Amino acid sequence: MRSVYTELYREMLARLRSARKAAGLTQVDVAHALKRPQSFVSNCESGERRIDVVELLEFAALYKKPLSYFVSRR
Repeated sequence: MRSVYTELYREMLARLRSARKAAGLTQVDVAHALKRPQSFVSNCESGERRIDVVELLEFAALYKKPLSYFVSRR
């Protein structure tokens, strides 16, 4: 099966996981902070659930990263 996500989106997901780990947070910690179930965080990080820009802003604020960290081409 072919991936429905672009390389840039897959890179964003990898940065999302990396930023969470760098912040010293578990998926459960993030879920509590965002008032969402842990499965929401897992599904976002795995690409099972597509992340919208508002949700990405929430993750960025929690991880203390600029939005550009997740979406810039490096």
